[in-house]
Amino acid sequence: MQKPIEYIMNYKNRKQFKSDNAAIVSDVTKYGIVLSYAVFILVSAFYFNNIAEIISGICRIIVAPSILFSDYIAIGNIGSTLVNSGLAMIASIVIAKISDAEMNGPLVAAIFTIGAFGFFGKNIYNIWSIFLGVYFYTLLRKEKFSKYIIVAFFGTALGPLVSQISFGFDFPIIYGVILGNIAGIIGGFIMPPLAAHFSKFHQGFNLYNMGFTAGIVGTLFMSILRGYGKNNEALAIVSKGNNLVFTIYLSIIFTTMIILGYILNNRSFTGYGKLLKRSGRASSDFIALDGFGLTMTNMGLVGFLSVAYIILVRGELNGPTIGGVLTVVAFAAFGKHARNILPIFLGVFLACATQAREINATGSLAAAMFGTTLAPIAGQYGWKIGTLAGFMHMTLVVNTGYLHGWMNLYNNGFTGGIVAASLVPIINGMMKRQE
Repeated sequence: MQKPIEYIMNYKNRKQFKSDNAAIVSDVTKYGIVLSYAVFILVSAFYFNNIAEIISGICRIIVAPSILFSDYIAIGNIGSTLVNSGLAMIASIVIAKISDAEMNGPLVAAIFTIGAFGFFGKNIYNIWSIFLGVYFYTLLRKEKFSKYIIVAFFGTALGPLVSQISFGFDFPIIYGVILGNIAGIIGGFIMPPLAAHFSKFHQGFNLYNMGFTAGIVGTLFMSILRGYGKNNEALAIVSKGNNLVFTIYLSIIFTTMIILGYILNNRSFTGYGKLLKRSGRASSDFIALDGFGLTMTNMGLVGFLSVAYIILVRGELNGPTIGGVLTVVAFAAFGKHARNILPIFLGVFLACATQAREINATGSLAAAMFGTTLAPIAGQYGWKIGTLAGFMHMTLVVNTGYLHGWMNLYNNGFTGGIVAASLVPIINGMMKRQE
């Protein structure tokens, strides 16, 4: 059985798995390219709003409880959301560089995912105590922070835990901020050992392992809070009417990714067919296996496919759905590709079409995007089983958010862990019986 967490932590000892056909790109270049996208997101904010509007919007974002769904475009504005996303990415890149972390597939996925959730749920206030909690864990273990940096970055799924306790309850502001950050530190501290354990639960078929872990941690905290009379109500703060501008905006990003990928892969797309044949099961580090160039190409292509799905079903490109698109793009460096995400889209679509759910509702679109956490099932077992996984995911995901009080931003990863852990053993058992 593969061990995703151990793979990530020992990545530097696994360079021999790189494909012979992959073009070599230096780590400095990788850092520079990832940083350039973060800077672009940050700087582009000033096209949409002036500095006064951005500062005002950032202030509203910081004090928002941020539980699902808290669209920062609606809470602040487009410019402040882009600044929040860009700054969070830049902070993560700086931390990674200081920690001497190699820019591999998991790290690219983690950084872009932080940027993705900078559109809803994560902000430049609520991520730091979680980082600190993981750092305290490394001090206890007397190990380098870089060994657990992926856990720290993905662990920011619990950002709403910090924000909700800080600003969402009726605590005096000082007490709320102190309690919120203590909760974040505790959450960050306990996540590394839990993540290593839970990765075995779904056997690498749920790419958002930290989503499952954060769901368990969030459920523990929510149970304590409810015991003291503190409860959360689900939110649906979403923006509308920005499809044209964000279609153009995201298309610029995805087009440059494809062009850069082409250039970095010796001005060709050679080898992409091989990438598409991979299951995507963790740990499928496409940068290590297929090269940085093809990985960039893959990121751009799945980005276009994701936006196309939303537009075709007449959905809205708002904070949560853009976050979903960018998360699919992020994991195109670490398990997702055009071939294994489409069956998940189909499964979610069929579930909505046959159940009492709106196909183009924000929750349904988020389930389609984030449900691609189960892409490895489609890659391993084919499109029919992949479609079934997407169908099951959509059916379950609407019922799991209550458990953690909508404080786990990776609720789809939580649900995906349950689906993978339930479906994969059944499929394996049936296949062995047929043999």
